[in-house]
Amino acid sequence: MESDRLTAFTDAVLAVIITIMVLEMKPPHGTTLADLAALWPVFMSYVLSFVYIGIYWNNHHHFFQLVKTVNGTVLWANMHLLFWLSTIPFATAWMGENHFAAGPTAIYGVALLLSGIAWYIMQIVIIREQGEASPLRRAIGRDLKGKVSPFVYLAGIGLAYVNTTAADLLYIGVALTWLIPDRRIETTIIRERSEQD
Repeated sequence: MESDRLTAFTDAVLAVIITIMVLEMKPPHGTTLADLAALWPVFMSYVLSFVYIGIYWNNHHHFFQLVKTVNGTVLWANMHLLFWLSTIPFATAWMGENHFAAGPTAIYGVALLLSGIAWYIMQIVIIREQGEASPLRRAIGRDLKGKVSPFVYLAGIGLAYVNTTAADLLYIGVALTWLIPDRRIETTIIRERSEQD
């Protein structure tokens, strides 16, 4: 089947995830800037999670331009990814409400780690389904970022119990490496289109 329905469904789920996160940001009970400033951990955790969801959406959009058709295995691999991404609002709220305490910061890292692993599984399933001439395999190459990111998340999870700021900086560092869509995928998309013309 065509991949359009999968991408449309994914877009809708990611939009709901962002909506849930913003609804968790409750206004302060007071009316002063000091009351608002007290909510900085909630806002900062929201910003980080918004960036992560945006990265997944952006990369999913680019990724599936190389995936014209999907089967049941790919659909379930995508659902697996969406499941773990849907845990991010909970982890975000818990971390923000508790001012980046060790346990919530570690759980946030677990949500990021499992989302990253789910992305990798989906990628492998698609490459296997596309076969030897997989345009996706050609595009991602060695996938160094994809292989290193889980280890950085693991380091962040462990560091959360030692220094939550260091853990958060690792999570931010991974986000910064993924912020720009993978140029190899864009190059492969252009090559695929020129070969079809």
